[in-house]
Amino acid sequence: MTIPIRDDLTYILLKKIGSGNGRGESEIRNAAEEYVGHQVAEAELRGHFDYLNQREFIKAQVSGEPYGGAELTEKGRKLLHKMETNPPTSLHHEGSAVPIASKNMPFLEKVMVNGHLEDIFDARDITEVVYRVMRDVMTKDAIEHVESELHKEVLPTDDKTLQQEIADLWKDTNPLVGLLSRIRQPLTGPPAPAGIDGNLFARRVELEGSLPSGVKPETAIAAVFSATKDELSEERIQEIAGFLPDRIRGIWESA
Repeated sequence: MTIPIRDDLTYILLKKIGSGNGRGESEIRNAAEEYVGHQVAEAELRGHFDYLNQREFIKAQVSGEPYGGAELTEKGRKLLHKMETNPPTSLHHEGSAVPIASKNMPFLEKVMVNGHLEDIFDARDITEVVYRVMRDVMTKDAIEHVESELHKEVLPTDDKTLQQEIADLWKDTNPLVGLLSRIRQPLTGPPAPAGIDGNLFARRVELEGSLPSGVKPETAIAAVFSATKDELSEERIQEIAGFLPDRIRGIWESA
């Protein structure tokens, strides 16, 4: 069973571990329940702790008392700083389960978390593929309109292979593919053999994106859509919706 990653509970765990005062499961659970406002199940607490450890926001010991040897990594301290600047609004509101990626993470981390992907590089590659299929159903003018709004870095990092704007992914890092996107006609609509319906859209993402085992194309598509919509004006959001086929438009509208 997948456990939704809550931004409020994640914030409390980071804060408690970062303070150096969280030295046991009961202590951390008590702090979580105090701030979140309801009982926190063991599976939920462990799921968040494991998530933070796997994503290298914390470094935890593999033996001994659970949670006792955890400490924040540099990545975790940066995330905590961001969340302290803009604390989750869901604190003390019982029942809310807001994905941490919705507000506090850079673009590629949003895609990685919501898409259940293993790392940032998977997120980058999947984003390029989803964008490629999106461009294939859009007009040249619409493609340029979207590109004009995506000038934000994909991830604050010293890794030169990831020092890009979102617009670089939208254009496709493969220059030939990017060129073809600008000179061909959109592939939706008649005649049917040339069109891209919802099934073909998802199938292309699955095949061209080499999705990890267990990750459905719809999940990856929704993750990219959600992160992208955060960067676009309402006008661009509506413009893109008008080009997407059947059920893919539904994913876009609900992302």
